[in-house]
Amino acid sequence: MEKAFVYGMSVEGDNFTDRVKETLRLKLDFENGINVVLVSPRRIGKSSVVRKVIKEITNPEIKTVFMDIYDCRSEYDFYNRFASELLKQTATKSEQVIENIKRFLVRLTPKIAFSPEPMSEYSLSLGITPQNYQPEEILQLPEMIGKAQGVHIVVCIDEFQQIGEMSDTLTIQKRLRGIWQHQRNVSYCLFGSKKHLMTKLFQNRKMPFYQFGEMMYLDKIPTADWVPFICSRFESHGKQISEELAKRICETVDGNSSYVQQLAWNVLAETENVTTEEDFNRGVDALLAQCSALFEEQLKGLTGYQMNFIRALCDGVSSDFSSKAILETYNLGSKSNVSRIKGALQDKEMIDFDKDSVYLEDPVFKIWYKRKSK
Repeated sequence: MEKAFVYGMSVEGDNFTDRVKETLRLKLDFENGINVVLVSPRRIGKSSVVRKVIKEITNPEIKTVFMDIYDCRSEYDFYNRFASELLKQTATKSEQVIENIKRFLVRLTPKIAFSPEPMSEYSLSLGITPQNYQPEEILQLPEMIGKAQGVHIVVCIDEFQQIGEMSDTLTIQKRLRGIWQHQRNVSYCLFGSKKHLMTKLFQNRKMPFYQFGEMMYLDKIPTADWVPFICSRFESHGKQISEELAKRICETVDGNSSYVQQLAWNVLAETENVTTEEDFNRGVDALLAQCSALFEEQLKGLTGYQMNFIRALCDGVSSDFSSKAILETYNLGSKSNVSRIKGALQDKEMIDFDKDSVYLEDPVFKIWYKRKSK
């Protein structure tokens, strides 16, 4: 069944819109062995772009490996995920995986679990520990596989900021950079959902991954590209929406890709034939209801000062937080306290910075909070 709009997961096929320039550039980088670091706000579509490019690689001398390390909490969690995905995705069948383990990781006794569903993917448990393998041996695995198979391997790692949150992260980063930068049969595409942590990892001169590869920034898809896409998806499901209302869908969620698709779906669900103002408003109400529990959870544990800062942002304040007028109006304490508030809220992924201004990371949170505060 074809979905009208897709959100909360990677987008592909007819649900993928625009990103022509970025797709072409990323494909060129993959084909030429260039390391790439993707940076953008959350829910803009980094994973979707990478997966799209992977599907477009047709050169048999290039193999791609995609892994998500969001749930990796330790160094050896990462090594197990890294090795298992490499072995699975560079092999054509499970028997070849076993052969490669015997060839490259001889000290392991892996466990393979098959699903009863014939088309389902199997799971691979390697059991890599400090007792059986040193990190450097695991990190050289893609280079060894690439040489043995006569191919170039592009390793794509989603949620890479998890490396920055592990214990003794600087040592881990130095280890990864020290091995990866000398590999000739492998290139890397690293990206993650926490923009400020990714920026810290790759743009700080003091960090090991500084200038590791090409920095690619994904901006929001322009409204002019969203409007015909939204209208066409409505038409494909036997309904109509005006360009003006399609434009308002984008503007309401500030062009956030995932939210554009989610709000568009909600409005489509409310539309009988032709979308009305009432259908649009009900779609917005549905979006806020869907996000309410998450936003309530985000507010738990915030200090009074942090809540006051969020209220200021929702009132349209974006700079000069240390001025006497704003400090007093919103009860933010001292100037030094403002810096602490900003740091704490950024760590909680609630705010981010753009040049000299501060903004809420989630555009829907702002709408929800303002309604809640009435």
